[in-house]
Amino acid sequence: MRGEPRTKGSPLLDYMEIFMEAFVAEKKIDIAAEYSVSVFGGFDAYLKKIERTLDVSVNNRGDEVSVSGSENAVDKAIGVLSNLLELAKRGNEISEQNVDYALSLSFEDKEDSIVEVDNDYICRTVNGKPIKPKTLGQKNYIDLIRENMIVLGLGPAGTGKTYLAMAMAITAFKKDEVSRIILTRPAIEAGEKLGFLPGDLQSKIDPYLRPLYDALYQIMGAESFQTNMEKGLIEVAPLAYMRGRTLDNAYIILDEAQNTTPAQMKMFLTRIGFGSKVIVTGDLSQKDLPLGTVSGLDVALKVLRGIDDIGIAELTSLDVVRHPLVQKIVKAYEEYEKKHSDQFENRRTDRRNEGRTDRKKDSRADRKSDSNADRRYDSKADRRNEGKAPRKADKRSR
Repeated sequence: MRGEPRTKGSPLLDYMEIFMEAFVAEKKIDIAAEYSVSVFGGFDAYLKKIERTLDVSVNNRGDEVSVSGSENAVDKAIGVLSNLLELAKRGNEISEQNVDYALSLSFEDKEDSIVEVDNDYICRTVNGKPIKPKTLGQKNYIDLIRENMIVLGLGPAGTGKTYLAMAMAITAFKKDEVSRIILTRPAIEAGEKLGFLPGDLQSKIDPYLRPLYDALYQIMGAESFQTNMEKGLIEVAPLAYMRGRTLDNAYIILDEAQNTTPAQMKMFLTRIGFGSKVIVTGDLSQKDLPLGTVSGLDVALKVLRGIDDIGIAELTSLDVVRHPLVQKIVKAYEEYEKKHSDQFENRRTDRRNEGRTDRKKDSRADRKSDSNADRRYDSKADRRNEGKAPRKADKRSR
C-alpha cells in the first residue's frame, strides 16, 4: 500500500543501497608539504581540475589527502595524484599539460604510463632543463628515431616534432655519432607573398629558418651555435640548395615537409649518404602550397610506408604540449575539417549517383528513339515495297 514502508528485500531499496555505496568510497594518499605546491598547483588549481574531471571530492589535511566519490573515480584520482607526486619527486615542474595528460590516460587505464614516459631522457638545455618526451606519442617518436635511419614525424602544431628532432640531432653531434648537423626547410610563406627581401643570401633565408634557430639557441646556446656554424659543422639552408649533394655522416632534419613538392621530396631523400640519419617533420593540416599542388609529404607516406629502416610517427592532438588552449584549438579544427570532409564526400557521392541516374535515363531515351526510328524505317520500307508491287504487275500486263 501507499503508506506502508518497503521491506528490506525490495528491489528499489536494494538499488538505492548499491547506488549510495557507489558514492561513499574514500581513499587517502600522503603528499609531503614540499611537493604539495607542485602537485596541487597554484590555489589548488590542479586539485580542482581533478575534482571536476573525475567527479570526486578532494580534501587536504596536512600531509594527508583524502579522495571520496564513486569507487572507480576514486581509484583514477588516486592514480593521477600518485603519478604527479612521482614526477614532482623526480624534480619535474608539474604543468597543466601534465595534469591534463594524466587525466586523459586515466580514462584508458594507462595512468602509470606517464611515469614510464618520464624515464626517457634526451639531453639538457643550456639552462640545465632536461628535455624528455611528455606523452606516449612523443616517446614512440623518439624510439623510432633511435631505431631507424629515416623517420617521418607527422602531427599538428605544438606536438614537439621539430624540437625533439633537434634535441636528438644535437645529442648525436655531442656524442660524435655524426660530424655535422644539416637543417633545411622549404622557403614558402604562410599564405602571403613577402616579395624580395633585402640583404645577402643568409639575410634572405633567415626569416624562414628562424624556428630552427630558436630551438638551437635554447638547446645548444647562442655562442656554441655560432662557433659550430662558422666551422661549417652546423648548416642551415633552404631546401632548394640541396640538389647535387651527397650528405655523409650527418644528422639531417627537413622541417615543414608538407610544403615540399613530390620532386623536392624525392630529391631530398636521395641525398642521404653513409652514416647519416634523416628526420622529416610536417603537419598535413597546414599546407602553404599553391592550390591544386600535391604535397611531397603525402606522396612520400604512400611510397615509403612498409620499407625497412623507415619509421613513421603519427602524433595527435593528445600529444600537444603547448598551452592547453592550443590542444583545444587543434582538436576543434580536426573535428571541423572532418565534418566538412564528410559533407564534401557525401555531395560527391550524391552527384555521382545523380550522374548515373541521368545516364540511365539518357540510354533509355536513346534506345526508345532508336526503336521508334526502326519502326518508322520499317513502315517506310513496307510502303515502298507495296508501291513497287503494283508497278511490276502493270509492266507484266503490258
